[in-house]
Amino acid sequence: MATTQVRPGDETKPVALQMAPRRVVKAPRHFADLSAEERADAVAALGQPRFRAKQLATHYFTHFTADPTDWTDIPAAAREAIATDLFPVLLTRRKELKADKGTTVKTLWGLHDGNRVESVLMRYPRRSTLCISSQVGCGMACPFCATGQLGFTRNLSASEMLEQVRLAMRTLALGEIPGGPARLNNLVFMGEGEGLINYRAIMTCIRTLVADAPHGFGMSARNITVSTVGLVPGINKLAAEGLPLTLALSLHAPDDDLRSELVPINTRFSVGEALDAARTYYEATGRRVSIEYALIKDMNDQAWRADLLGKKLNARGRGWVHVNPIPLNPTPGSIWTASERAVEDEFVARLRGHGIPTTVRDTRGSDIDGACGQLAAEEDA
Repeated sequence: MATTQVRPGDETKPVALQMAPRRVVKAPRHFADLSAEERADAVAALGQPRFRAKQLATHYFTHFTADPTDWTDIPAAAREAIATDLFPVLLTRRKELKADKGTTVKTLWGLHDGNRVESVLMRYPRRSTLCISSQVGCGMACPFCATGQLGFTRNLSASEMLEQVRLAMRTLALGEIPGGPARLNNLVFMGEGEGLINYRAIMTCIRTLVADAPHGFGMSARNITVSTVGLVPGINKLAAEGLPLTLALSLHAPDDDLRSELVPINTRFSVGEALDAARTYYEATGRRVSIEYALIKDMNDQAWRADLLGKKLNARGRGWVHVNPIPLNPTPGSIWTASERAVEDEFVARLRGHGIPTTVRDTRGSDIDGACGQLAAEEDA
């Protein structure tokens, strides 16, 4: 995702993009938060037979609908009570921006408590990817990140994350994205928030994503990516889950001095500790780790830093990692911008020279405020 930046050293000063304070109210219970047994219990508590839970799950996870008018196999007299009790409206479209001839769609969602989050749906010729948010804002305070400048408001519930997924799946299934009806192939937790802080809800969400229909969306765990700035305990905990998820480590600098400026959590978990945890994750899951590296002009794009990164990755073995340099998306008023193309090319060449698989990330949505947090910030401006 693209990002919004501030001048180096200004990270402790008031930021114009700061969201106005909002009340924090726990998300209401939703059908998607519950286990299969809990869903049956909830339906029975409404005076309906327990098998109705499976019917509702089929509508939600297979047909991607929570609209009671679509539940034609449910008695009409029972639909409204079920909808009110188990399917509260969690997300409402506030704004939608499109790019890449309509194949990239960024949505600003209004939540039940007045807060807002963003998701981005990207359709490619042979696949589709959804980037979702796991928190309202983010407390990691990375100075070049739009969400980091919003600050942290609250965690999202599992159902608030799953609703982002369901609505994207419905959009694709109805053929509302150019290219005709399609399925969602990939999911990345790279929107607003640090997912490993909201660990319990994220894992509830992931287990529902991979559960077989009709009890979940039936996605492959291998097509789900969890991004983190390097919370070592969370990485270790994720490694023990026994799921072949992809881990993405947002590194952005190979040396502690600079990374502590760009990613403040580095003062708690150093570059070496984060890389060691990432290597442990690979050993536990067999899944190659992605290293995310936003290339910022004259900040972290020097060739010697590419060499240092290559050496540190190779010191932990071969074949366990893939680096994704990300050209920084320039935003109005920012002093930081993307690296020159020649500098980017040299950075990539240096990494490849160390035998590190390296792919420059596609920066979709750069013309629609691609960084998560930018739409919310604009509404608060």
